[in-house]
Amino acid sequence: MKEIEIDEVATPELDDPVLIEGLPGVGHVGKLAAEHLVEEGDSTLVRRLYTTEFPPQVTVDDEGVAELTCAEFHAVETEGEDLLVLTGDHQAASNDGHYKLTSAFLDVAEAFGADRAFALGGVPTGELVEEYTVLGAINDADMRADLEDVGVEFRADEPAGGIVGVSGLVLGLGDRRGFDAACMMGETSGYLVDPKSARAVLEVLEDLLDFEVDFGTLEERAEEMEEVAGKIQEMQEGPSVSEDELRYIG
Repeated sequence: MKEIEIDEVATPELDDPVLIEGLPGVGHVGKLAAEHLVEEGDSTLVRRLYTTEFPPQVTVDDEGVAELTCAEFHAVETEGEDLLVLTGDHQAASNDGHYKLTSAFLDVAEAFGADRAFALGGVPTGELVEEYTVLGAINDADMRADLEDVGVEFRADEPAGGIVGVSGLVLGLGDRRGFDAACMMGETSGYLVDPKSARAVLEVLEDLLDFEVDFGTLEERAEEMEEVAGKIQEMQEGPSVSEDELRYIG
């Protein structure tokens, strides 16, 4: 197998599509958001990308059928913009791999006529979040006003340390190739998979690209994660002891 191999599954006609990247990261925010677009939208699998940078493993479906792990591109038609959504279960295993894979991702996007890109992800707060803010980063200052109009916040020196992985390189390498690119990051604790943060990011993307998506399944997942978070918080706080019980200790 070559270092990178791309299978052409389908080649629909897309009208000036927008690349949407959602690979695993903090809180799986970007991955959840991208997968939700694919699952809830009018989507078509168009490309599979295989690489030796991914772990040496296969995924196994409900029928027991194995498939070499890969990244996928789905064309998603909406009432607004056509989307080219990149999803997958892994990022590259090396620094060099991140650059090569992102270049290959941008090659696919360019082949479909895309010259705009939005990387979706999470930014860790270190604590449970009640009101979800979406932070932004851009590779062209002219994009800032449009993102601020839909509620994206820009903060000096955040995220601390910059943006790593494919999401960061979509902006950096995209800039060198003429893409107008932005990264939209939902605040998240960083401890758990965060469907609520994914929804906050998608709501911003909806307003920006003028489409609608149903959030029913994300709400169900959010309720499940709230139960998990509640149990973890109970374990951290420990069992409660009444004042009467304390009088008899010691």
